[in-house]
Amino acid sequence: MAKLRAPDGCPWDREQNLQSLKPYLIEEAYEVLDAIDRGIATEHCEELGDVLLQIVFQSQIASENDWFDANDVVDTLCQKLIRRHPHVFGDEKAKTPEEVIKHWERIKKEEKADSETEKKIPSALDGIPGSFPPMMAASILSKRAARKGFDWTSYGQVWEKVQEELQELHEAIELEESEPGRQDEIEWELGDVFFALVNLARHLDLDPSESLRKANGRFSERFRSVEKMASQKGIEISKADLDTLEQLWQEAKIMLKHQQK
Repeated sequence: MAKLRAPDGCPWDREQNLQSLKPYLIEEAYEVLDAIDRGIATEHCEELGDVLLQIVFQSQIASENDWFDANDVVDTLCQKLIRRHPHVFGDEKAKTPEEVIKHWERIKKEEKADSETEKKIPSALDGIPGSFPPMMAASILSKRAARKGFDWTSYGQVWEKVQEELQELHEAIELEESEPGRQDEIEWELGDVFFALVNLARHLDLDPSESLRKANGRFSERFRSVEKMASQKGIEISKADLDTLEQLWQEAKIMLKHQQK
């Protein structure tokens, strides 16, 4: 990477900066997830290499600015792993994942308390980047709050909350029809529905982002099948009525289900 960034290196690599590289880091991370789902080891290996490239790339830029280098990144990680696993590298005990999390959270608080830049009152929600995808951030926020006891005791209570938020959204939409100009209120209520569903997923021990990603995949596969069947039957989707589209959709679901078997 140092050679690629050198004066006689690659023109594209030389002109990159931390801001221009941000989209690639996110893109490569998602491609790793896709490779895991496909279950092809060679692709998984390649995609992990692409993520590593982004780490090396950013580290090289940092090195050129005398901030840190790739060795510092690895060394910092090693120190953190040792510091936050005293039950492995020290004398503390932790026999369950829950005990490990308690150690981890306590040590993180101690680290923040020792930081000279930490002036505000510490919160369980500290350290969650605003750049996280919203659903991921919602999941982390709810988990952090739950560890403090701010949580429902059963999934049934969360389900009731989902129903409550859906009703409030429905009421906001109906009010918009008689009193236009309430889009902000509808957006507010829609956000509450999403957040409640994220909490429901947590209580069901499911990853909401993963659930939605799989739903996206199913929709994409089914819609492509609808397009193919419509073409074979001489149906123009944009001009078909709702009953015809629903019939095609159900046929696609049945066909794909049989193919999966």
